[in-house]
Amino acid sequence: MIKASIIAIVLTLSMALCAANSQGQPVDVAAAKKEGKVVVYGSVVPQAIEELHKNLETKYDIKVEYWRGSSTAVAERAQTEWRAGRPAFDVVESSWDVMVFMKKEGLFAAYIPPSSEKFPAQFKEKDALITPWRILPISILYNTELVKAGEAPKNLDDLLNPKWKGKISIPDPSRHTTTAKFLWNLEKFMGAKWREYVKGLASQQPLLVESLAPVTPAIIKGEAQLGIAYIKFVKQYKGPVSYVALDKYLSDPNHLALGAKAPRPNAARLYIEYAVSADGQRMISQDGEFVLFPGIYPPIQGAEKVTPNMVPMDNPTEEEAKSLSNEFRQIFFAK
Repeated sequence: MIKASIIAIVLTLSMALCAANSQGQPVDVAAAKKEGKVVVYGSVVPQAIEELHKNLETKYDIKVEYWRGSSTAVAERAQTEWRAGRPAFDVVESSWDVMVFMKKEGLFAAYIPPSSEKFPAQFKEKDALITPWRILPISILYNTELVKAGEAPKNLDDLLNPKWKGKISIPDPSRHTTTAKFLWNLEKFMGAKWREYVKGLASQQPLLVESLAPVTPAIIKGEAQLGIAYIKFVKQYKGPVSYVALDKYLSDPNHLALGAKAPRPNAARLYIEYAVSADGQRMISQDGEFVLFPGIYPPIQGAEKVTPNMVPMDNPTEEEAKSLSNEFRQIFFAK
């Protein structure tokens, strides 16, 4: 027991020391240029990050090799390479939940890019192994041609109004982990009543889709009049769609991390610092992404009022996630 405690203390102190030493660590641009390229595995769609990559390549003469997959696919590829002892990635970008699994396996090295020190403290990771850089707030989206602004729901409770029965679209929470997490996190606002709310939502007979992305097209096409989805889709999809201004927005942060055995560590640090700098954050925000650099907002009406009211979602454990999936299957599909 004593030996185990000593090991735990040493590991904790080592991690803290590593994080402290990396705070404000300047990027060695000359060394990064010498490395010539940076390999990034990420979940951001290429068109949303293309401008960032082009500008970084032009400014520093460093080629960006970007492989895009779902958050799960990013983790699977990075972990497979890591376990084989041949990690090809320099930087990983993905959602918090899968980043934590990779972090626990030792895939990342501590690094805090200087620009991220201006980010809100509530989104920062104390161990410096992953860096938040964008965040995805969730709200109610609605078809502006089918629902007048004055008649749209004012809050989540309004979704239970009988007039919306059969007119709502949400991802299937028994299969889509982010939606399950969103419903579970409603406890932050509703307390113990959150389960009753979920049952009420199920009784509205919503159109269930596979993920958050298809919700917006369903709304635009009129297959549903409103739904629960990321606010950024208002900018990223063309059509008659807007979002409801809520008091608080449950939000899912995404992170960047430096590979612990990055073949090009200096180029990796430069990439991360550029992505969280004012210039990089401004570029990524233009496609509707909400970012963490103060004063930078996406071109979405009211975005400046969304950012200060974002509430990061907690993540269920693996066992809790399985339990939620089973529970939501019973709620939404029980005969």
